[in-house]
Amino acid sequence: MLEKIRNYCIIAHIDHGKSTLADRMLEITNTVDKRKMKDQLLDSMDLERERGITIKLQPVNMQYKGYKLNLIDTPGHVDFSYEVSRSLAAVETAILLVDSTQGIQAQTLANLYLALEQNLTIIPVVNKIDLPASNITKTKEEIVRLLGCSEEEIIPASGKTGQGVEDIIQAVIERGAPPADSQEKMARGLIFDSNYDKYRGVVAYVRLFDGVIKKGDKIKLIATGAESEVLDIGVLRPDYFSTTELKTGEIGYIVTGFKQVGECRVGDTITLSGNGEAKEPLAGYKEVKPMVFAGIFPKEGDALEDLREAMEKLKLNDASLMYEAERSDALGFGFRCGFLGLLHLEIFQERLRREYNLNIIATVPSVAYKAYKRNGEEFIVRTPQKLPNPEELEKIEEPWVNLDIIVPQEYLGSIMQLAQEKRGIYKNTEYISANQDQARVILHYEIPMSAILTDFYDKIKSVSSGYASINYEYLGYREADVVKLDILVAEEPIEALTTIVYRDEAFRRGKEIVEILKETLPRQLFVLKLQAALGGKVIAAEHISAMRKDVTAKLYGGDVTRKRKLLEKQKKGKKKMMAAGRGSVDIPSDTFIRILKK
Repeated sequence: MLEKIRNYCIIAHIDHGKSTLADRMLEITNTVDKRKMKDQLLDSMDLERERGITIKLQPVNMQYKGYKLNLIDTPGHVDFSYEVSRSLAAVETAILLVDSTQGIQAQTLANLYLALEQNLTIIPVVNKIDLPASNITKTKEEIVRLLGCSEEEIIPASGKTGQGVEDIIQAVIERGAPPADSQEKMARGLIFDSNYDKYRGVVAYVRLFDGVIKKGDKIKLIATGAESEVLDIGVLRPDYFSTTELKTGEIGYIVTGFKQVGECRVGDTITLSGNGEAKEPLAGYKEVKPMVFAGIFPKEGDALEDLREAMEKLKLNDASLMYEAERSDALGFGFRCGFLGLLHLEIFQERLRREYNLNIIATVPSVAYKAYKRNGEEFIVRTPQKLPNPEELEKIEEPWVNLDIIVPQEYLGSIMQLAQEKRGIYKNTEYISANQDQARVILHYEIPMSAILTDFYDKIKSVSSGYASINYEYLGYREADVVKLDILVAEEPIEALTTIVYRDEAFRRGKEIVEILKETLPRQLFVLKLQAALGGKVIAAEHISAMRKDVTAKLYGGDVTRKRKLLEKQKKGKKKMMAAGRGSVDIPSDTFIRILKK
């Protein structure tokens, strides 16, 4: 029976047509009725459809010519590479999809290396061959150079028109490996994803490696030790389709009956409780290291519990999210969250707003620094507020990454200049296409994580006319000369805008922020001072003049002394207001976003 099962996933760079190809496969195998069919069917979130990106991996079971085909549609963006690594652990075959109009991109390489690490069978496919701009010959050359395969092994296809899609499915059946036969009689399944369903509770997506799990069985998770009962079990087509059991080699869902979201962790091994219990867990996943940290606070203090609950459910759906409780003097109670990148942070905020109707404030993101005190103490600094005074510090270290940039040769100069401005250390250059007229290269750099955190991706796209693509991988910590930059509005420090910056960039960054504040903050009834400070020293300042009510507007004649009297009265009122205090200023959330983007 295992001979008739194929587990595979599609890996590619962002926007190379994975979800469209998956749509055609669902159509050809008649998994979804024609009347229910829509574009990007497996992208179930509104956000995914709006942005045209896959955020969540999505499994689906298809029946074709007597074979059971289990496809996992994966994301392409670097921030969701953890989703990709989890899908690869659950399959034996990977379709490597390359857009014929763009060729091999950075994330294509990154995902390919992940698949090769797992010893998967690779099926190369050139996609979008129906487009006028497609260059099939050049793309095939690049794939041959990369994989060392023959040109005949590469399948030309179009996910949009359906051309060549049947050939891909046939190749999965013929070239793809079936699941390995298991000698183990005890049931063991790997939880590669999980979900919180309003009506069913915690649903685990499982790849069963050994044994059989049936509806009604008592189950146990090896790592957490949690026990429950299988309320329902089956496959996804792409909706839940109950089958009463899952056998060795199959991929499906288990409605676990767990009430606590934290009990069902991604990467855990599910087994039967009691006599059929397996003691040895399956190899899980590498613990993911968050790269970007930001504070997430509810706008209303009483929404903290709602925020905690929403984050628990999102954590179940997004295994790479990390969070811990945090208290801020200015913003009250909230959470310090760790993300894999800026897009991850942006998507997370958007999901909190849309799916859970929460109004939140996100602080300016920063990386995690290592601080060494003079007394020998060493600790991780995740928020700028936790950075000790300069006199206590021995040194500070920041995270660095290996950065790969794939770009056409003609943009080499401007890309290298940008990487140099961002403190990148050049390593070497590789050519991935032999054709000198249209040569494309991979630039290898070592660069501080903080340098690529905010606007680096936009700038790379800008200087390369949109042709460059990037991928990065954590490298280690190195010493850095950084300081804490405080932003004061009406002489009150705004904690959410405090950042850690390089000492030689502090003035430029401070000036930038106060200028954005001047443009975006509404005028008040008092003069508003905007300042950037290092320690107690102000390094950049702006001010917004007070709003002045026209108190003489109601006068329609009479002596000039009446006008003067009213103006004097207004003057006294302003003096009184200044004496009473500076007043509080509410900073709109779009101001935070503008500073973040800058």
